[in-house]
Formats: sequence, C-alpha cells, structure tokens
Amino acid sequence: MKETGKKIGRGLVLMLMLAAMASMTVLAADGDAPAPAMYATFASLVPPVVAIVLALITKEVYSSLFVGILVGGLFYSGFQFEGTVTHIFENGFIAVLSDGYNVGILIFLVILGAMVSLMNRAGGSAAFGRWAKEKIKSRAGAQLSTIVLGVLIFIDDYFNCLTVGSVMRPVTDRHNVSRAKLAYLIDATAAPVCIIAPISSWAAAVTGFVEGEDGFSIFIRAIPYNFYALFTIAMMIILVVMKFDYGPMAAHEKNAMKGDLFSTGKKEEKEVEVETANPNGKVMDLVVPILVLIICCIVGMIYTGGFFSGADFVTAFSNSDASVGLALGSFFAMVITIIFYSVRRVLGFTDCMACLPNGFKAMVPAILILTFAWTLKAMTDSLGAAEFVAGAVEQAAGGLMNLLPAIIFLVGCFLAFATGTSWGTFGILIPIVVAVFEKSDPQLMIISIAACMAGAVCGDHCSPISDTTIMASAGAQCDHVNHVTTQLPYVITVAAVSFVTYLLAGFVKSVWITLPVGLALLVGVLLIIKNNQRKKNM
Repeated sequence: MKETGKKIGRGLVLMLMLAAMASMTVLAADGDAPAPAMYATFASLVPPVVAIVLALITKEVYSSLFVGILVGGLFYSGFQFEGTVTHIFENGFIAVLSDGYNVGILIFLVILGAMVSLMNRAGGSAAFGRWAKEKIKSRAGAQLSTIVLGVLIFIDDYFNCLTVGSVMRPVTDRHNVSRAKLAYLIDATAAPVCIIAPISSWAAAVTGFVEGEDGFSIFIRAIPYNFYALFTIAMMIILVVMKFDYGPMAAHEKNAMKGDLFSTGKKEEKEVEVETANPNGKVMDLVVPILVLIICCIVGMIYTGGFFSGADFVTAFSNSDASVGLALGSFFAMVITIIFYSVRRVLGFTDCMACLPNGFKAMVPAILILTFAWTLKAMTDSLGAAEFVAGAVEQAAGGLMNLLPAIIFLVGCFLAFATGTSWGTFGILIPIVVAVFEKSDPQLMIISIAACMAGAVCGDHCSPISDTTIMASAGAQCDHVNHVTTQLPYVITVAAVSFVTYLLAGFVKSVWITLPVGLALLVGVLLIIKNNQRKKNM
C-alpha cells in the first residue's frame, strides 16, 4: 500500500509539473472554446495516454482516469481555473450522464446486476455449478465451455460480458481457473465475436458509418479480412488446447491452481458476491432467465429498429438502438424472471425486491469507471482528436495505397486504445477509407474497412478505459488492472500477427492466401513462445 501511494504521488507530481510547463507556453483561451494551440494536434491524445500510463503504473483506476480528465480540461481551457472546472463538469460528467445512450447502458447494467443477484439467491447459479461439476471434468473443459458460450451470445458485447461472467464464474472457480483468465476469455469473446456477427449491435453501428454504399453487404464481405477478431478466437482455443499461458497470466494461472484465483492477496474479494442461496434451486432457475434475457434483448433491439412497424429483421437490427433495446429487453426479462421465481416458489416477492439494490451495488465499480471513461472521451473529443487522426490518415493515403490496410490497422489500434471506444474509431476512419478507395480500388476498400474494424476492436480490447474491458472485469469480478495487464501480451501477439497479415493482404488482396498464412504464423509464434517457456523452466 505504501509503495502504491508513493507511485500515485509521483504520478500526480509529474502531471502537475507537466501542467505548469505547458501553462507557460500556451496562451489562455476563452472558456467556451478549446485553446487554439491544442486543438486537433497530438495534444488531443495526451489526456487518455496520461490516464492509461498512470493506471498501469499505480494500479489505481479512478484517480488515474480523473487525472487524465483534469489534463484534458486544462488543455481545453488554456489552463484557466474556472474554464477547466466548468468544462470538466458541464461538458464532461454532467453531459455524459445526461446522454440518453449512456443512461440506457447504465440502466441495462443495473438491471443485469439485479438479475445476477436474483439467479444467485434463487440457487440457479449454485445448481448450475453442481451440474457443471458432473459434466465438465477439467480446466480445459471449463475454459472451452466459456469460449463456446461467449461465441453463442453474439448480440451485444455488454450483454456478452456480464451474462457469460455470471454463468461461468462458478464453473471456472470450481476448476481453479484464475479470474484474470476468465476475464480474458470473456473479453476476447465479446467485441471480437460481435464484430464478425452480421446480427449484432456492432454490425448495425458499422453499417451506419458506410455512407453512400450498401453498408450491410460491405460488412459481410469484410468479415473474412477481420484478421484480429478471427485470430483472437483462434488464439483462445489454441492456448486452452495447448495448456499453456505466458506473461503475467502464467503467474495468475499458477497461483489459481494452488487455490488463489485473484493473485492480489485480497482474500475478501472472494466474498463479494456471497448471498444466501436457495438450496432447492435447479439448473432451470439459471437457464430460463438467461434464455428469457436473450429473447427479450433481441426483441427489444429489433423493436427500436422498426421491426414491428414493417421493417424486415436484418434492416431492423441494422437500424436498432442498442442502448434502448437492451434497457427495454432486460427490464421485461427481469419482470418475467421475478414472476417465474414467484410461481416456482424458489423466491418470495420480498426476496426478489431485496435483490434490486444488491444488483445495483455489484455494478457500482463498473458504473464509476464507465462514467470516468466517458468523461475522458468527452475531453478528448473536445480537443479535436477525431480531426487530428482524420488529417493524419488522409495525408498518409497518397503514395501508400497497398500499405494502407496495415497503417489503418495501427491507427485504429492506437486511437481505440487512447480513447477507449471502437465505435468512435469506426466513425472517424471508415468514412475516410470509403472516400479514398470508393472509386479507385473497391477490393482494397473492403480490406481497409476490415482493418478499421480490426484495429478498433484490438485497441478497445486492451484499453483500460474501454467500456468493454471494464464490463469484462465486472463480469469476471476480476481486479480491473489485473485484467488489463494479464491480457495485454496476448493482445499484442495477435495484433502483431494481424499487422503482418494486413501487409500481405494489401498486395495479394486474396483472403484464401492471407487468412491461412496468418493462422499458420499465429500457431508458429505460439509454438515458439511455448518452447522458450519450456527451456526457461528446465
């Protein structure tokens, strides 16, 4: 604790020194507009970089995010006290918490937390754990089951993270799989699966960014070139089958096999979700609510897309509002679940109502981090990060056509990592790609759009301030910084292989050559890593 405090102190002092130095070189600007010297420059990406670096150094998320927000506010106001404070609160915290989309996601989070609490208290989770103990006999089986469930729940990444986490935690705990490994499996089957699923909220988002083209058709054609998503799924399976881990994850898994699922020394974390469960609960008390939740969320999303007003299913999904649809779907699923438990008499109405505040409490850490992350993104947006990146990509497009898919992949990775949003990255890069390649090279346009999506998912996957990463930590009930640091080497491995594959794709332009080569390269890299580990352990 003392060492962590020193690190936090050093980080804060460093930030104050940087702020003081910058204040001597930047002219004060009007509080209603960003400082001219800072707008649409690399400085627009400094706040999230500061937050991420501090989080990785200090292992403390809340203060790191706040320091990043503070730096963004200082840059925007030209280091004026009043302008900084008003920008952080009016255009930051208050703005993001009054945004309809964000509020819908928070409602969905709270309701899902309540449903998890209901399923635990009804005894459904415990019953599923007893059933799984008989059916799933090994650690590999527990991990593969998590992957399969994550792939099957492809509707939305938020829904995926929390649902898979609540269902599989008892199973992976029983087989001594570390919470960090569970968080990685959840995270790696969330965004990477959603981005290659035609019927998902992510497909709808990408389709909306391709203006002047058949967005859905382009999305389908780009799936085989979405190397990062495909290789991530392949990597999870390879790691489980080959029974090895590397980097910080290896230490977590080694400790988990000895009974320490957290590798943090915080024994009380194991008791976070302890509730008085009904000993008469059955597997159906978990399965039925989950199925109802899936069905209701699908109905809620196509409802917002106009399905019941005459639109076909695919069009309705493409036009859906994930925030409203998930909030509506989860609410009706919760009502049906309460009725179901009351009829089965596994929970009384009073017990059901007691689960509502418990579910809210369980989601408070995720809600706090999300609020800070959204506010940090608001600071970044106000400094013109989108304009800076768009200008940089357009300048690079000139004489580097065949290298552009690989370059776009890297830009997408960095932008999504720094801002914590993949959808925002789509919105910035995809229109640029369409404008550059629409008439000159349609096939390279498809590959480059896939590179946009792959880079955005890669950056989002490993960013500490990404909402999906936060949800995965919440779903696994894993320390957030532990999750980020343990999965980072895995993400970097897949990203490196994907980058090389995009270099090849820019020239070959054939998925039948590039995809097998990329998969072979991934397997080869993992075999080399495993062999090096074996030599070190000898």
